[in-house]
Amino acid sequence: MAVDLTVLSNGAEGIFIKNSRFKTTLVTFNFYLPLNREKVAAFALLPFVLTTCSKKYPDFRRLNTKLSKLYGAELSASAEKLGDYQLLKMSISVIGDKYTLDNEPLTAEASSLLSELIFEPNTQNGEFSENDLKREKRKAIEHIKSEFAEKRLYSKKRLIEEMYKDSPYGIAKCGDIEDVEKITGKSLYNAWEEMLKTAHIRVNVVSDSLPAGLFDSLNTRLSSLNRADVTDIMKTEGTKPAAKTNRVTENEQLKQGKLCMGFTFEKSGGGLDTADMLVCSDIFGGGPYSKLFTNVREKMSLCYYCAARSVRIKGLLTVESGIEKQNAEKAEKAILLELENLKSGQISDAEFNSSILALTDSLKVYYDSVNALEGWYASRISDNQLFSPEEFAESIKRVKKEDVVNVAKGIKLHTVFRLLPKEEQ
Repeated sequence: MAVDLTVLSNGAEGIFIKNSRFKTTLVTFNFYLPLNREKVAAFALLPFVLTTCSKKYPDFRRLNTKLSKLYGAELSASAEKLGDYQLLKMSISVIGDKYTLDNEPLTAEASSLLSELIFEPNTQNGEFSENDLKREKRKAIEHIKSEFAEKRLYSKKRLIEEMYKDSPYGIAKCGDIEDVEKITGKSLYNAWEEMLKTAHIRVNVVSDSLPAGLFDSLNTRLSSLNRADVTDIMKTEGTKPAAKTNRVTENEQLKQGKLCMGFTFEKSGGGLDTADMLVCSDIFGGGPYSKLFTNVREKMSLCYYCAARSVRIKGLLTVESGIEKQNAEKAEKAILLELENLKSGQISDAEFNSSILALTDSLKVYYDSVNALEGWYASRISDNQLFSPEEFAESIKRVKKEDVVNVAKGIKLHTVFRLLPKEEQ
């Protein structure tokens, strides 16, 4: 598999990921913007509005007719959080040119359509359509409400909010309901203009071949814009250790309590250098061979689930667990004890070897779909070099036990968030 990067105009690049395994081609526009509390909701709404209509196709019925003519091409959109940045994704998936009846240039046509949706939206007098806006705002509000209803997601969200009260990373990726309700056709138009002019842009193409002139046509569009103050995607800050552990407890009507713990660790230079932290967090609480699973969950029966995850770009490690209220204190102490065991080098060969094998196998999954492969290169935007999942797997194989211990020694507890059942009246 070959990967080629093409530098376009100021703050934009195109990446062609050649892969002959798939019968489909995926073209994705990734826009990276600083997380901003006042703007996050409008930015998050943009991908969903832009991929439902355009000036040429002002309603989804006409757009859907066009997609049908492209052998049933599919559009998708999302708003994500990547470090201190908001990532807005808009994609189109279409069958590869060589699988059409007459070798039709579907990839070029699909790319042109997606570009048209993004750069020529359905607006009038500097405003987005009220009908389009109302529909997508309703969906966004329903999504935010669903996250609140799912207490595992809610608890993780509250942990992050408490840890990053004065930092962009503490901002919810889609804003809150009040922010969404305030969006108008005019404010969304202003957000669209700001996105085009200031976002760092990465266009990923996963395909068997790259149509001639695809990136050139994009460069022409970007060159016509006054792109100034383009987002610097290398500025994500690590997480500073807390002088004192922050503890927050909330009570609700629920059966299963939630215990979320946030830790800091020394942020590495990024890229292939992050393999040791990934192995460390995996041995701590990544799989059925991990310390948290085998000891805290299975042997001690203190949790319904107990898992650790690291966010390399922020120097953040989280532990999430489902608990009975009476086991909250015991579970926390048991989790911290397993961390101390990790720091002291108590890592069995079975734990270490199982982790290395599981992690390297998990990276193979990226080659199972065009979306996963595109997502890999979209998420590595702040790395100083391009590398494949396979290359990262090789760096994991080079990690030694002492590397894991050295990383573990730098892990420090920052915040504990507990969501516990209310006392019965």
